[in-house]
Amino acid sequence: MSYRYIGNKSRLLRPIVDRIGGIVQKGAVVADLMCGTASVSEALRVAGYRVVASDMMSYAFHHACIRLKLDRPPTFAAVSKDGYLGVLKHLESLPSTFGHFFREYSPEGQPNNGERPRMYFSPENAASIDSITQQINEWRSLGKITDLENSLLRHDLVLAANRVANIAGTYGHYRSTWSNSSLTQLTLRPSTFLWGISTDHDVYQGQAEDLAQAISADLCYIDPPYMKRQYAANYHIIETIARGDAPEAVGVSGLRPWRDQYSDFCSKVRVRDSFRKIIGGMQCQTFLISYSEDGLLSKEELMELFAEFGRVDFERLIHQRFKSNVGGEGGTVEEYLFKITK
Repeated sequence: MSYRYIGNKSRLLRPIVDRIGGIVQKGAVVADLMCGTASVSEALRVAGYRVVASDMMSYAFHHACIRLKLDRPPTFAAVSKDGYLGVLKHLESLPSTFGHFFREYSPEGQPNNGERPRMYFSPENAASIDSITQQINEWRSLGKITDLENSLLRHDLVLAANRVANIAGTYGHYRSTWSNSSLTQLTLRPSTFLWGISTDHDVYQGQAEDLAQAISADLCYIDPPYMKRQYAANYHIIETIARGDAPEAVGVSGLRPWRDQYSDFCSKVRVRDSFRKIIGGMQCQTFLISYSEDGLLSKEELMELFAEFGRVDFERLIHQRFKSNVGGEGGTVEEYLFKITK
């Protein structure tokens, strides 16, 4: 599973897991408080840790559930005699529904707010998203699918939509011309599963500052937002797919109302207090914090802040800078790793 995601640590998995392995033994409880695509959480699961993952975004919650809590496909016994693959085949064969996504995010739609039609998805793919979402919602409301079955289908639909989205990296706006991938047909690819790997992990949804007060761990890994760009705004489309709702689409880009998922880590004024709430309030003695050199706070500012809680060890990792499909700086960037021992 992969898609362009600000701050994605897929290329840093080995060094991050290696550093954690040098601090706590296998079997230890490791919290991943802002798990995003859950790539680090999954790597920790494979490495033999018991993982507690959380994020405030619904799509991240579904990703983490699938990457941590399943080692085989669920049966979908109430909706299909042919199991998981039969469900995917059924969803792909549904007749088009001209609903929220067709109206708000395709060029043949007429947005409710009077804006010009948007080009996030081809008309055919937008209608497919509508029909699949409608079916999942119906099954869910009738109690025909379990929590994990629901998460798996939302997870698969988010990934399918992302592969055909007409965007240049994030969903802050759509492209003015069609990309080649956006003109291909939306398909639901079966997820892969880690057969025989422990599923004894926990996944929560909420603000990290709040959840930290109720979570205890041997080590807490924190990979917070580091720029002013709010994830809730930049990934509003896949958040709507993950929730299965039809919120008001605001402005030229059709953003969903997102202020309830505002992150204080994206504010230079508030970020310090957010770190303090987590580190000071969590039942955990060791923290490993990943932060980009491009972040709102400098290395020196972070060292001063983290020293309030105990000993701080520091190192640098080099990786590829996030780059959109249409340009951006590219090149390499330094990732800072701070180990705090309270």
